[in-house]
Formats: sequence, structure tokens, C-alpha cells
Amino acid sequence: MSKTNKTIYLCENCGNEFSQWSGRCTVCGEWNTLKEVKFDLPIKNLEQTEVNLKKISEIKISNNSRISTKISEFDRVLGGGIVKGSIILLGGEPGIGKSTLMLELTKNINNILYISAEESLEQIKIRSDRLNIKSDNLMLISNGQIDHMEATVAKCQPKLIIVDSIQTVYLSIFPSTPGSIVQVRECGIFLQRLAKKSGIPIIIVGHVTKEGSIAGPRILEHLVDAVLYLEGERFHDFRILRGIKNRFGATNEVGIFSMQNNGLAEIKNPSALFLDQRANKPGSVIGCTLEGTRPLLVEIQSIVVPTNFGYPKRTASGFDLNRLNLLAAVVAKNTGVNLSNSDIYLNIVGGMKLREPAIDLPVCVSMITSYANKTVPKNDCFFGEVGLTGEIRNVTRELDRSKECKNLGFTPVNKYRDLNQIIKEVIN
Repeated sequence: MSKTNKTIYLCENCGNEFSQWSGRCTVCGEWNTLKEVKFDLPIKNLEQTEVNLKKISEIKISNNSRISTKISEFDRVLGGGIVKGSIILLGGEPGIGKSTLMLELTKNINNILYISAEESLEQIKIRSDRLNIKSDNLMLISNGQIDHMEATVAKCQPKLIIVDSIQTVYLSIFPSTPGSIVQVRECGIFLQRLAKKSGIPIIIVGHVTKEGSIAGPRILEHLVDAVLYLEGERFHDFRILRGIKNRFGATNEVGIFSMQNNGLAEIKNPSALFLDQRANKPGSVIGCTLEGTRPLLVEIQSIVVPTNFGYPKRTASGFDLNRLNLLAAVVAKNTGVNLSNSDIYLNIVGGMKLREPAIDLPVCVSMITSYANKTVPKNDCFFGEVGLTGEIRNVTRELDRSKECKNLGFTPVNKYRDLNQIIKEVIN
């Protein structure tokens, strides 16, 4: 069997292939991201093969059970547990707690194969002692080469495989360094095929870039069945596990953890965490948002002060800045509260990033109360979408939101249909 050389160009940003170089990727539009890659491809004599066709009614599911990690917040994000034969990508900033979370799984799942090319066996042992992991459920490999991984898997038959991380493993048949475009791409394809062939789920740990995306070509996100992000400020205790993609469950689910000395602890009542130190002052409003299927109560704080410059400044943390500018214009137009000459600083307490329309109303009420130096009743909780004419629209799952509010001792404020009505009856 002879070989032939093939040169292609891979985009570092999106992972698409091109037969010739150009200054700009025609798919994602980024400049100077195409890199030359050479392959030695064997020339095969193609023979006619029969394709095994099956009707969907003929396919039998032998085992549809999920693997429960016994970590309810982790299982929630995955839709009830780890699906056998699935491949999961876990991303997050360095030091955020990805490896800690992976070691936490060994407490409740037997026979885990942990491949680490970042740490030595002794370093993993030190971390496991800190996490108080005493079981022998974990089999460790401190080697980045995964060419012979199929033989290892066939020998030990693990229940779960963890690869930490994708930027440090490599296939020796490709002449490039670990973490390069080719290695990340080909290792991802190799692990995907291994998971589907063996039926053993694989969790891949990946670092994120400064832009917040998984390091390496974006094609890695298309190869996997689920993409999870571990978020949170490094200097705060809480961590948010967010589902971005999930072929076997709902997306946009979140799991809340707290980083402790002995590992990540689950937060059973995240609303209480976000409202723990709340002070009822002007600009402080409680809102109810929906993350996946879970209602969460969060505190929205804002400061509205007269601007010292010709152009007012608007800053938002955890909320879309364009949406903030739009809501400020709606308030100014429909309520008579003139925010055009005011600086607005908005913060979602706890580090949550809120995007759903139901948070419009508490944001508007927060700005109005800060401007008027008024406070709302301490136990009021607001949710609703605000239209351009100042009307308050219904949002999804209002009954679930109201139930969560009442369980935590708050009164759901969703009976008003206009911003002016809220100003008259609630603020004044």
C-alpha cells in the first residue's frame, strides 16, 4: 500500500478545512486563522461493500439506563445522568475546579479510568487525599499518548473514562505537538469513535480561551454529545455548571456548587445563596429567572446617578448591555422617569448571567427605585417581559415561578400589566 502527501489548511477558529490558503476564513470570517497541515494518506483500492440498512423499527435498545454520579447537580445538567457510550466535553478556565469535579465522580462510580497528561500520579494522589477520596475506584494513567487506549480499555473494562485534558493528549501517527489544531481534532475523533464502539462514556476536559470558547478548533464541540461549562469567579466560592449542548436532555440547565477545602459541595437551594446578604435598599430588587427547568431567585442591583459627562455611561454585569439600554429607553418613554442624563450601573448579584425576557421587569424596577431613591417591599419578587410601549407581558412557567417564590417566603408580583401601574402602587 503506497502513500501520498496531502496538504490542507485548517481554520484555528472554526476547524473547517480548505484546499488552498487564503487570508480570511470564508466560514467564520476570521482573518489569518488558516494553518497548513500535511498528512501522509495511504492509497487504498476501493472495493464495493454492502451497506447494512435497517429500519428504525428494527433497531433494538439493549440497555437504555444512565449512569448516576450521585451528584444531583451534575446529573441535573446532563438530564438525569451519563448516557452510556456518550462523549461529554467539560470546559472552564484554568483553576476553576474542572479536575476537582472529575475526581468527585470517583466517590460514587466504580472502575473509572483517569488519563491525565497534565499531572503526575503523585500530584493526583495529593489532590485526592485533600478531597478525602479513599476508594480504589480510580485507575490512573499519567501519559498523554492515547494510541494504545483501545487495548487498555479492553483490558480493564472501565465504567467511565476521563481525559484531562484534550490539549495535552496526542496520537503519535500525526507529526504535530499536543494542543495543536491537528492533535485536538484527531484526538477528539479518536475518542468519539472509541466511546461509540465500546459503549463506555468519555468525559473530555478542555481549557477555554480568553474569548470564553473551548481552546482548539470549534469542531470539537460538534463531535461531542454534550458540552458543559464550569463558570464562576476564581475569587468567589460558588461555581456554576452550565449545559450548552445536550443530545440526551434539556439545554441551559445549571448546577450550583460551592468550592470548599475538601472539594466542590452541592448547593441544594441556590436561591438562598444569592439572597443571603441582601439589604433592602433603593435599587435592590428580587427577580425570578428560569435556568432550564429550575426557577431561581436572584438579586438585581442598580445605581442611577446624574452623569458628569455629555454622554451617559451604562455598565452591566451579568446582563446584556444592549438590552439595558433598550429598557432604559422604555422607562424614559413610558413612565416619565428621565434616564437620558443618568449613568446606570447594573449588577446581577452572585455572578449569574441572565438572558431570558422575564428578568426585564425587575431590571426596570431596579432602575426606577434607584432613580427615585425608593424601596420596594422587602418580600416582593418581580418577573415579566417588558414591551416597547411599557406593557408587561406573560412569561413561560409562571406557576412554577410563583411556587418557588412562595416556598422561599416571597410574594410573586406578576399581576401588573403596565410599568406606570407598578410605579403608582408599589414604589409610591
